Amino acid sequence: MTDSAERVSVDPALYCREVEAYLCRKNDGHLVRIVGPAFDQVSGWAVRGVPIRVVCRGIDRYFERYYAKGPRRRPARIEFCEADVLDLFDEWKRAVGVGRAVSSSEDPSQGDDTEVSRKRGTLAAHLERVVARLTTLRAGETRAMDAVLDRLVRELDAARSGAKGLRGEAREQLLARLRALETDLVQAARDSCEGTILQSLGAEADRQLAPFRNRMPEAAYEQARRACVDRLLRDQLKLPAVAFE
Repeated sequence: MTDSAERVSVDPALYCREVEAYLCRKNDGHLVRIVGPAFDQVSGWAVRGVPIRVVCRGIDRYFERYYAKGPRRRPARIEFCEADVLDLFDEWKRAVGVGRAVSSSEDPSQGDDTEVSRKRGTLAAHLERVVARLTTLRAGETRAMDAVLDRLVRELDAARSGAKGLRGEAREQLLARLRALETDLVQAARDSCEGTILQSLGAEADRQLAPFRNRMPEAAYEQARRACVDRLLRDQLKLPAVAFE
C-alpha cells in the first residue's frame, strides 16, 4: 500500500453527486437534487466512510419496498433511504472487520459489533433460501464451481430439515459448519476467477477501506481487505451468504 493511497480522502461534493446520479436513475430519470439538509446527510456518510456501493445497495433496498407497495406516486428522496444505507453499512463493517479494528473512540460511527440491527428470519428459512440460490447458480453457464455447489446443496438440503428444532450446542455446531461452508464457497469462487478480476476487486477494496486505513494496524487492514474482496466477489457472482450470524 503506498503512502498516497493511505492519504485518500473522499470529496463530499463528488460523493453527493455520484449518489444523486444513482438516485435519479432509480427514479426513472426524475431529477432529485441532493441539496440543503440532504447534502449534509449524505456528506456525513462520506465522512463516516460509507462506500458508494453500500449507499447504492441501500437505495436499492428501499426501492424494493417502494415498488412492492404498488405504483409510485412521486420520486423518492435520499432521506427515505438513510435507514437502509446505515443498516447495510453496519453489515459491511461487521463483514470486513472494520468495527473490530477501529476503536469507537476514534470512529464513533462504529458502534458495538454485537448489535445486529437488521432483522433476520429463522435458520430453517435461511437454509431454504441458500439452497435455492445455490441450485440456481448450479444451473448457470459456468461449470468451474459445480463440484463445490453440488456438495453444499446436498449438505445444506439435509441440514434444513432438522434446523427448526435445533437448540444449544447442536445449533452452535451447525452455525460453525455454515461459516466453514461459506469459506469453502468463497475460496472456490476465488479459484475460479481470473487474476485480473481479483486485482480489480482488490483495487475497489482499497477504495472502500481508504477512510479507515490510517487507523488500522497493518495485519488488521490486510485481513479487512481480504474480507472486503471476498464480499465484492460474492456480490459480483451473486453468491449467497451461507453463514447465519
